[in-house]
Amino acid sequence: MGEVTSDIDGFDRKILDVIAVDGRITVTDLAKRIGLSKSPTQARLRRLEEIGVVRGYRALFDPILLGRDHVAFVEVKLSDTRESALATFNAAVTRIPEIEQCHLIAGAFDYLLKVRTSGMGSYRLVLADRLSTLPHVASTSTYVAMQAVKEEAIAPKAG
Repeated sequence: MGEVTSDIDGFDRKILDVIAVDGRITVTDLAKRIGLSKSPTQARLRRLEEIGVVRGYRALFDPILLGRDHVAFVEVKLSDTRESALATFNAAVTRIPEIEQCHLIAGAFDYLLKVRTSGMGSYRLVLADRLSTLPHVASTSTYVAMQAVKEEAIAPKAG
């Protein structure tokens, strides 16, 4: 990853800053915003996509308007943390659509999950039927979010 980072210059970072906020911007408008002509801007954007810095474009939905306003953070402790057990757990987690994020953690537990459902009742079902039955799960602890103070896509301002 360090290699790719060193290949990203100021114009590339400007491109990333703009498309992080407006992924539907035209190349012409993007070029105007970053101060380059259209052809080099298009070439830079294509290169950022090809090397994997830009992994894709997607719509962001308002989960509250879609009735998925219940957010729970779940600490997961595994009974086995050998590499094969982690791989099995990781693969199983990707098949549960209610899990928005899954992070392997260095600390008192093994994974931290962000789970989004329509309410406490549906969360309880997800916990009982899906999370607790994931491979190698020894225990879980749930923390329910009362309000999202900041929740947005990552804008690549670092560098």
